[in-house]
Amino acid sequence: MAEPGPNTPSDRTPAAPGAGREAAEVHAESGPPPQAPTPADVAAVGPTQQALDAAEERWRRAAADLDNLRKRYAREVARERENERELVTSAFLPVLDTIDRALEHAAADPGSIVEGVRSLREQALAVVSGLGYGREDEPGVPFDPARHEVVGVVDADGTGTPPGSVASVLRPGYGAPGRQLRPAAVTVAQRQGS
Repeated sequence: MAEPGPNTPSDRTPAAPGAGREAAEVHAESGPPPQAPTPADVAAVGPTQQALDAAEERWRRAAADLDNLRKRYAREVARERENERELVTSAFLPVLDTIDRALEHAAADPGSIVEGVRSLREQALAVVSGLGYGREDEPGVPFDPARHEVVGVVDADGTGTPPGSVASVLRPGYGAPGRQLRPAAVTVAQRQGS
């Protein structure tokens, strides 16, 4: 069995009632308080320790720089996202104005609704095109799986369209080179028996 020492339970004296935390803190301390390093201690620190300290300081600075960069990038992304939302919303405001005008004149002349819808369509297409996504609704072009979605196959001889080409467009697609928002829903011409 180990000899009781200054830190063993048998050597501890119970704290007096009311002594509280100060007695526990004094009892918990062991040894003399730490002293500031002397010049001899500093000289004894070898070049390895100095290099280690310098590397740790560089690491801390790099970590802080990385954290600052991450925060700045998050702020810039949020700012750019807000700018894009403003751009798209302001581009659609004339479309909303046209809808309002068409509804105002609907009671006076029902034909104005049709004219308003046509005008609205042209404005909406201009907005989408201005944002960089053109409308793709051309029949007769070669089928491209990146731009077209096949919803049916028709006889090439009956439509006069070359095999492997778009016979008709059922729903237009919208996209830009290298980026398709929505493929066009098309029927494709094919020879009988192929």
